[in-house]
Amino acid sequence: MGFAAFDTALGRCAVEWSERGLTRVWLPEAPAHATSDEPPPAVADAIDRLCLLLGGEDVDLTAIELDLDGVPEFDQQVYAVARALPRGVTTTYGELARAVGAPGAAQAVGQVMGHNRFPLVVPCHRVVAAGGGNGGFSAPGGVDTKLRLLALESVTLF
Repeated sequence: MGFAAFDTALGRCAVEWSERGLTRVWLPEAPAHATSDEPPPAVADAIDRLCLLLGGEDVDLTAIELDLDGVPEFDQQVYAVARALPRGVTTTYGELARAVGAPGAAQAVGQVMGHNRFPLVVPCHRVVAAGGGNGGFSAPGGVDTKLRLLALESVTLF
């Protein structure tokens, strides 16, 4: 496994990876590590894309490989549908549950998003509560971070 921290327009972020892909993404307030490793080309590209996204650029992150080892099948299905959400488009937890064939599982989808170890790459910030509420956010900065990420995509919640 490797680890690299990097500065973005929103603060210090980090990624961790294996030979299969990213194993974790940290939003601002990345954990302190003594050293950062030299990322392989695919990870360096992912870091560049994350920096551009957090700088307000329209960047596609769907090609970034994720190491989903140990991630339950239901979570992987939710991640796949969430990753297909385009920039500036939101969905609700209930709509996401229906999209994975589990109508009525909005709360389970909320749990998956709340434990998402790949924020931005799996854009959990684009999943909101029914009625347009923010639905919370478990990353550092909480709802304020979620709203900042949505604002970068020109999305305003009421």
